[in-house]
Amino acid sequence: MQRLYSQAVLRLYAVASSERAVTSIEYALIASLIAVVIVAGVTSVGTSLSTKFLAIGNAI
Repeated sequence: MQRLYSQAVLRLYAVASSERAVTSIEYALIASLIAVVIVAGVTSVGTSLSTKFLAIGNAI
């Protein structure tokens, strides 16, 4: 078990020290942040539109 843990830690250090891996992790973090912003924006707009359509439907 200890040997498996040691190998996993060594692999993580190797990946973390690789500049290519660090760059890809940065891009993944940026992409996930953009996705969160898009989801929040679409949710906000959807709620606003739903409220407006409900008001129009009630007025008719």
